[in-house]
Amino acid sequence: MQITNLYTSVACNRTTECADWGPSGLIAYGGCNAVVVLNPRYNGNSAKILYTLVEHTKRVNTVKWLDEQHLLSGGDDGNAVLWQLDDTGAKKRIVLKGHSSGVNAVDGVRLSTELWLLATAAADNSIKLWHLQQNDEISCIQTVELNGGFVFSLRLTLLPHSDKALLATSGDDETVSLWVQHPSDAFEKVHTLSGHEDWVRGLDFVQDGDDLLLASGSQDNFIRLWRIAPRTEQQVRENVVDILNFNETDTGEIRVEEKIIQLSQESWYGITLESVLYGHEGWVYGVHWHKNVNNELRLLSACIDKTLIIWAPTEEGVWLEQVRVGEVGGNSMGFFGGKFSHDGRSIMGHSYQGGFHIWNQSEEHAQRWTSNVIVSGHYGQVRDLAWEHDGSYLMTVSADQTTRLHAPWNRGEQTPTWHELARPQVHGYDMQTLALLSRYRFASGAEEKIVRTFQAPANFIENFRHICRLENDAAGDALLDSLPKGASVPSLGLSNKAVYTVETPEDKTAKAKDEYPDNYFVPITLQTPPQEETLMQNTLWPELQKLYGHGYELYALAATPDGTMLASTCRASNAEHAQIILWNTANWKQLEKLSGHQLTVTQLRFSPDARYLLSVSRDRRWSLYERQQLNEPLSSYALVANTDKTNGVHTRIIWACDWSHDGKYFATSSRDGKVVLWTKHEEQQQQPEKSSLNGWQAAGLLELKNESITAVSFAQSCLPDNSYVIAIGMESGLIKIYQFSEGKFQLSYDLNKDLAHHLTVKRLQFRPGQQTDNMQLASCGEDHLVRIYDITLTTH
Repeated sequence: MQITNLYTSVACNRTTECADWGPSGLIAYGGCNAVVVLNPRYNGNSAKILYTLVEHTKRVNTVKWLDEQHLLSGGDDGNAVLWQLDDTGAKKRIVLKGHSSGVNAVDGVRLSTELWLLATAAADNSIKLWHLQQNDEISCIQTVELNGGFVFSLRLTLLPHSDKALLATSGDDETVSLWVQHPSDAFEKVHTLSGHEDWVRGLDFVQDGDDLLLASGSQDNFIRLWRIAPRTEQQVRENVVDILNFNETDTGEIRVEEKIIQLSQESWYGITLESVLYGHEGWVYGVHWHKNVNNELRLLSACIDKTLIIWAPTEEGVWLEQVRVGEVGGNSMGFFGGKFSHDGRSIMGHSYQGGFHIWNQSEEHAQRWTSNVIVSGHYGQVRDLAWEHDGSYLMTVSADQTTRLHAPWNRGEQTPTWHELARPQVHGYDMQTLALLSRYRFASGAEEKIVRTFQAPANFIENFRHICRLENDAAGDALLDSLPKGASVPSLGLSNKAVYTVETPEDKTAKAKDEYPDNYFVPITLQTPPQEETLMQNTLWPELQKLYGHGYELYALAATPDGTMLASTCRASNAEHAQIILWNTANWKQLEKLSGHQLTVTQLRFSPDARYLLSVSRDRRWSLYERQQLNEPLSSYALVANTDKTNGVHTRIIWACDWSHDGKYFATSSRDGKVVLWTKHEEQQQQPEKSSLNGWQAAGLLELKNESITAVSFAQSCLPDNSYVIAIGMESGLIKIYQFSEGKFQLSYDLNKDLAHHLTVKRLQFRPGQQTDNMQLASCGEDHLVRIYDITLTTH
């Protein structure tokens, strides 16, 4: 069995230094506790996450490329990690331990072919300097205690005409500090740059001829450029004389003052304020230099005002805004950081919602920048997922209060890449569960007492067919003419309201201002997967119905394969609230309530023929309900089997359950590390003693010590040798794939944390409609990741 990663999706963490674009053309960023490596130019104008690197045990705060193979990251676990990479992931990982609190800024510079100098700053109010030898020996050469100061950003560079390093740090005192390395290798603070009126959040160095330029971006909305130039002793003396003469003959001219710092007997540097840039209307979070082959300089700034600006000097040396890109309107919160690509022809920004935005410079028009297709993802726990019944797309829900739809972008001969195509629901509550009723209709449950149901609008169906190249779509053909164009959210509302007619631009402007100031729907024709701002504003699905009946927050949903019936449960601490409600999806009326549990029902699954409804619960029991009239689609269900204290194999919470494709087996998995397969033995019903199992019994038991098994899924078909394929997901984040035959489990594949998840796996599901020898498995977890794996059976 061979497993490859087909698709990974995860958002960038909400910290300012959390993404970097390396010289190899790859973007590295922090996604939950992992470092994620993304190729933004995969297969032309597409993008794909290549791999994730897991070593940190808490959130990754900062990521910095040192060269094409070396990457430095810092996390809330107090560690920094130096990664040495190859094409498949991390070849080596060296952990820098020493800080007692979260590392929030890192940088490094190569002093020689055999020696790296690394700097890390943490919330323990200290900066540590490290030496990394060629033999991977790491040593902390200095710890600088800041006496209560907090470092937001730091940058290391080599001084011009010197082998000594210069360190710039910005903290919570509105200044930038310069530190210089002395012959003893210790760093000493030599100068403080003042002028900003709020915290300085972004720093970057660039070499300009023999000089250094330092850019600092601040929460006072300004960017300051500082020039650090080598000076001879003669120039220093002349400078002092000039200042004395200037003061004596005060002519009213403005003179830029030069501060002189002496680093050694022969080493002098002059520091001047080169320019103050103002163009942003909010906190400037990131600055990044780029120097092209002609040594022309440009500066990129990223701001919470939803814009990125490229600044360039005129021939007279005046710095002016050259290009401004970003979002207009919408309900997003602006950018936490921005970077140039290595060639300077692309720029990237990562936003408050964790999404990436990339713009590429046009070959013909230098001032024209066009958007690049990108991979986006959830920035909170992903709690549930479901495949569309034919496997044409995957839908996920998350604690980031969104429902997202992921599908393949088919471009003829090129290999399809997966992307987020819609955000059907952007909600005010953390999402918990979902169930697909048909290709274009789903139900979702959040941390509220209501089940909400949604139907795709016409604009989505048209774009979905075009991007995925769907040939036969009878479900869409039947609906298209009667559906609304899209949906919008009224101010202060939680419900997606259908939009049937699209007004003229004048009407739209008036109505948008009056009724929907931020989120008014505009129909779009997509040639490529949508950008972040389009996803947030123009891909909502109208809400069909709200279903009331539960007393507490929704926890689990399931639908019959034909979508005619929906089952829902909520959080419960007694039998009354633990009841399962069955709904008729034709008229949204309650059909009945099913009793059988004392505590929260954690998952529900209908059998493939809808004859049975299986439920598992925190009360350590499973219950099985059977349809009373098999030919009646809306027939009532009755409890026919369940476990009790005498016959229940599980001794802890049962987290998950699933049916085999033929309905012969169902699986239950629990916190005690057990997966049990159950099947019905008809001959046992003739026995005189009555058991609550009613003929059902355990056909196979898999026990993993010290594990909690939180997800289980059967493949959609048997293997050629008639064995069943079962995937299980653990609280530790690992995924294991087993074959089950004749009562025995055999491990076929073990996915480690780099390939699987690094926090609890919440749900697994095999993709419907796949061949036996080539299956696909989707997984989601508390680490914000959504993954799809390609599983190929190798024949020996």
